[in-house]
Amino acid sequence: MNEVKAVFPGSFDPITNGHLDVLRRATRLFPVVTIAVLHNARKQGKHLFTLEERLEMLSEITADMPGVRVESFGGLLVDYMRTSGSSVIVRGLRAVSDYEYELQIAHLNRQMYPQAETIFIMAATRWSYVSSSMVRELASYGADISKMVPEASARALYRKFAEQYPGQQ
Repeated sequence: MNEVKAVFPGSFDPITNGHLDVLRRATRLFPVVTIAVLHNARKQGKHLFTLEERLEMLSEITADMPGVRVESFGGLLVDYMRTSGSSVIVRGLRAVSDYEYELQIAHLNRQMYPQAETIFIMAATRWSYVSSSMVRELASYGADISKMVPEASARALYRKFAEQYPGQQ
């Protein structure tokens, strides 16, 4: 029997505890889950963290998680899936509004790559309000984000904002 390869795609700018919860739960369903960090040339400079910083952060956070791989890709997710031999897309949902958007994307992916199956994992209630953009904004004001993100994400955020806004922290 072939090993099912799942992909958990995103920008992860930065990874939150909600992302990590979805990832941990996906590892109980699939022997291999690849965190696929999107490198979108059109969004160059729009992410807080560089691609390399995000990959490094994710590698540190998932170092003790067997079966989890961290990679980057550019272009279409379905093209990455074809080349990597992946057949499952893992997506986390926080609210109905996420579902409406993700459903459209799932249908498009399936149209372009019929082998693609999208699996939705509902965010745990305690993480349903957490998003990377909210965490970035809170961190920019020096707020305590330690309960919303893994320690490596918090360190990286505080370091990044200390560089951007010296004397604020």
